[in-house]
Amino acid sequence: MSRELDLAGRVVELVREIAGPDAEAEASATHTAHSLTRFANSAIHQNVAEDTTGLRLRLHVDGRTAAGSSTVVTDDGLRGLVERTVAAARLCPPDPAWPGLAPATAPDGTGNYDEATAQATPDERADRVRAFVEAAGGLETAGYCRTVSWAGGFANSAGQSVTGRSAEAAMDGIARAGGVDGVARRNTGRLSDLDGTVLGARAAVKARAGAAPVELAPGRYEVVLEPTAVVDILQNFALFGFNGKAYNERRSFAELGSTQFDPTISLVDDTLGTLGLPYDAEGTPKRRVALVENGVTRTVTHDRRTAAEAGVSSTGHALHGGASWGAVPTNLCLLPAGDTGDGSGPTEVSGPIVDSDTAALVAGVERGLLVTDFWYTRVLDPKSLVITGLTRNGVWLIENGEITTAVQNFRFTQSYPQALAPGAVLGLGRHASLLPDSWDASWWSAPALRLASWNFTGGASG
Repeated sequence: MSRELDLAGRVVELVREIAGPDAEAEASATHTAHSLTRFANSAIHQNVAEDTTGLRLRLHVDGRTAAGSSTVVTDDGLRGLVERTVAAARLCPPDPAWPGLAPATAPDGTGNYDEATAQATPDERADRVRAFVEAAGGLETAGYCRTVSWAGGFANSAGQSVTGRSAEAAMDGIARAGGVDGVARRNTGRLSDLDGTVLGARAAVKARAGAAPVELAPGRYEVVLEPTAVVDILQNFALFGFNGKAYNERRSFAELGSTQFDPTISLVDDTLGTLGLPYDAEGTPKRRVALVENGVTRTVTHDRRTAAEAGVSSTGHALHGGASWGAVPTNLCLLPAGDTGDGSGPTEVSGPIVDSDTAALVAGVERGLLVTDFWYTRVLDPKSLVITGLTRNGVWLIENGEITTAVQNFRFTQSYPQALAPGAVLGLGRHASLLPDSWDASWWSAPALRLASWNFTGGASG
């Protein structure tokens, strides 16, 4: 038995002792080791590491539900957590929609775990940073290299008992030339797969190619979005579209069974095929969930509460604090053309700016824009998912299949589902890139994407 599972089991036993045998309880313990090497002005300026074990308890007693958490894992700490949570439950309003506990079900596997990544040293991360800086060829650089590992255990009073481990490594950096930033980032389950030289060289090439940008008039342009920009579409789809809580409350654009997307679009949420623990916050085993198949919206993600409201089963997407956020897919993958999404990404840098997949999409564009990143995006209308935001880290004009000149940043206002509607998708890359998120335990997998139209409404200043 793992230490984390032992802690979770002891908390459940304490609930029985303190609140009585009829109390329903679920407890999780997660040990997180998070190490970060940051660099700026082309030099490492910070090495930090956080190593914590967190406990979370949710219980339902006398028709009322409460939750608590703690990082104190002594005997007194466990008892204190249970006593506080039981006391809070007595003060909570009745919870008639309580969906009950996850039944005993074994997950498929124990998670994606690499010991070398979990035990990575500051020197190993520094090696990647040095390679990134040297490959930038004298340009000013900044960014980070991180390694994270999780070991978790979950137990509830219905007999569910699961454990899992996972590890990830990520690098995200920029190179700057004359005030212009070029970016390169990657996420992976093994630190050995991160190549600082490749990433630094790519960031530098993009920074140099972004010099002397011209201003173009706003309007609708055909676009080729690099995977780093496509990720913002996936993040907003996850939070506002395929979230079971948003769907139940009719705030989501999702219409199950409808052809809402181009036939080339298939979206899955797949922790087991990427990175993460193999169960959710309620102990429900995770699985691959097909959200969109060949343009048809099939389902949304659920935890036990939203599933009960919808009359379906949980898809294994409960989050801690999900009563506020909902059931969010945090490992959303846009399947590439031919479904060759192995997370390795396309051949790096086949041209002056882009990788081989993106170059192939650019070649078909008569006049349009190549976009590296979207950022500072905000929802204007959740139902239609109209988003406003800015481009970042490089925009270029495409003419007759060639990238011709750098362009100043734009503001845009665009419905994300409409941009991927039937007939609007002109091409996808053949490989998906696995990219990091600032959220723990969230990753996104996307190929490059060619779209018929994107609504740019002004310059970055307004």
